[in-house]
Order: sequence, then structure tokens, then C-alpha cells
Amino acid sequence: MDEFERHLGVERGLSAHTVRAYIGDVVSLLDHWCRDAEERAELDGLELAALREWLAAGHSSGASRATLARRAASARTFTAWALRAGHLRVDPGPRLAAPSRQRKLPSVLRAEQAKAAMEASGSGAEQGDPVALRDHAVVELLYATGIRVSELCGLDLDDIDHERRVIRVIGKGDKERVVPFGVPADRALGRWISAGRPALVAETSGAALFLGVRGGRLDPRAVRRVVHDAVGAVSGAADLGPHGLRHSAATHLLEGGADLRSVQELLGHATLATTQLYTHVTVERLKAIHDRTHPRS
Repeated sequence: MDEFERHLGVERGLSAHTVRAYIGDVVSLLDHWCRDAEERAELDGLELAALREWLAAGHSSGASRATLARRAASARTFTAWALRAGHLRVDPGPRLAAPSRQRKLPSVLRAEQAKAAMEASGSGAEQGDPVALRDHAVVELLYATGIRVSELCGLDLDDIDHERRVIRVIGKGDKERVVPFGVPADRALGRWISAGRPALVAETSGAALFLGVRGGRLDPRAVRRVVHDAVGAVSGAADLGPHGLRHSAATHLLEGGADLRSVQELLGHATLATTQLYTHVTVERLKAIHDRTHPRS
């Protein structure tokens, strides 16, 4: 397992969260496989039947389709690595089938609701409170760029180019991309950096862009509370977190005429198939407008 963990983290460059998930799945698989045996010192007896029994046990215990799909992916990754590392003579992984992951249409804000959420956050920052200035800059930047909450919390001061209005983001798999942002986000960032951040900065702050109340790097859980508060101030808006602002930004880009490839690049999606989910969102919204407004709907 130590070898496999090094393979995931060092050779494949997966995030710490993904590595933890894969390791947990494989430990569960091996525990299930060894349960009826007094001792299994080698992996070579791991066959397709054992993988299927493990997934079936997960299904019986109520695991979701998404969880079963991830477990199957973890098992296939593990057996492929074990074959290359000489722990298996035959890789049973490619023959392991799993239920496809259900793709749910994400909840998004309408453009006017997003504007109202930004204004609600901005009104709180008018008094110049450092935390309110930070919160306003957070929601403006999340909506302006569509970056992930982990990417936002990982930003440093020198990741921002105010002159060109772009940020340098380190995404999944340590992949770097450059994302533009607009004037409102630039203004909110400027006020936070000049008037808000100096009030919270501490010896432990380092170069972190966004800080918590104790001066350390801002925690993703705090960002979720900030977004919930901003969106919750808008009447009729869905209860969204940071990922909801990401969905909203992508949807509004496509509705405004952006092409899929550009949105894929902005969001940092590895494949275009992930970005195409947002085309379904826009079609569903067009259908809703048609049903509401067309006399023959």
C-alpha cells in the first residue's frame, strides 16, 4: 500500500484528497478479500470474482452509484499498477464493470440572482470591516473566474496580475492555468489587499491571498459559509455553495455565447465531456423559459 500510495501521489500527481479516497477503497477491497482467509501474503490470488463480490457488498450496504463507480475506478487503478509492479500475473481490472455515474444537472443562479448576491456581499463591505472586505472579494472572484474552492484558498498574492486582470491557478494534478477576471472582482480584490488584509495579517500568513480571522490561510469551510450567506440573502435563490458559483459562472458564459473549449480551459476540466454537462443546463433553462412564456408551450 505504501508503494501504491507513492505511485498515486508522486508518479500520477493526484491530489491528496483523491489519494486518500483511492487508498481507502483499496484497503476496503483487500480487507473484504482477506476476510475468509487465515493469511494472504501475496496479491496473485486476487481475481475478478473477488472484485465483483466487493462491489456487490457495497451495493448491498447502500452505496450510491457514484461511490460504486469510484470504487471500481480505484480497483482498476490498483490492479493495473500491481501488474506493472510484479504483484499480479494477470490484471482482472479491465473486465470489472460498474454502474455508470449519474450526472445530475447542477443547480445554478440566474444572472440577476448572481448580481444580487454580489451586491448583497458588497453592501456588507461598505463599512470597511476587514472580514466583510475579504468575503466580498471571495464571492466576486469565485463567480468571476469559476475556480474551485481549493484553488481559491491556495492563491498567493503573487498569483494575481492586476494589470492584465488574470490569476494563476494550480488545479487538479498540479496543473497550472491562467484565468481572467473582470473589473468588479478587481475592485473587490484591491480593497481587500489594501484595506482588509493588513488588519488580519500575522506571522503565519506568509504570501496567502485570503486569510482567516487568526491570520492563517483561509479554510475552504469558511469559504462555504461566506457563499451560503451571500446567496442566502437573495430571495428565491437556490441554496448554493462555492461549487454552485462555479456552475453558475460556466452556465452564464455559455449563455452569453462562449464556446465549450474556452469554458473547458477556464474551468480546468481535463476532458470536454465534463464541460458539456453545462450545455444541458442551458438547454433545460431555455425549455423552462419556453414553457413559461410561449403561448403554445
